[in-house]
Amino acid sequence: MTTVNPAAASHPPPLTQEAADPGKAADLARVFKALSDGTRLRLLSLVAAHDGGEACVCDLTEPVNLSQPTVSHHLKILVDAGLLHREQRGKWSYYALVPGALDRLGELLTDTVH
Repeated sequence: MTTVNPAAASHPPPLTQEAADPGKAADLARVFKALSDGTRLRLLSLVAAHDGGEACVCDLTEPVNLSQPTVSHHLKILVDAGLLHREQRGKWSYYALVPGALDRLGELLTDTVH
C-alpha cells in the first residue's frame, strides 16, 4: 500500500519532475532566462520594494539608468515569464509582482536541493 504524505501534497513537484515535462521545462527556462539578466533582477527588486508593491515604469528608469523603452522591454520579459503583472493606467504602465510567483520558484529550487 502506498501512503501519501499530506504535507508533500501541498508542495509543487521538485524541479527535476517539472523539467522532465517539455512544456513545464520551457516555462521554467523562460523564468530562469528572465532572471539571468542583472537589470531584470534589479527591476524585479525595485518593483517589490516600491510603495504598495507596485511601480510605474516612469519610476524605474532613473534607478537603472536606462531609457523608458529599454526598461519597458525588460519589464515585458518579466511579465511574459509570469513574474510581474502589468496594468495600464492612462499613458503609464504599472507593474506588480505576481502573487506567489517567487515563492513557487523558491520551493522548486529548495525541493531540488534537499
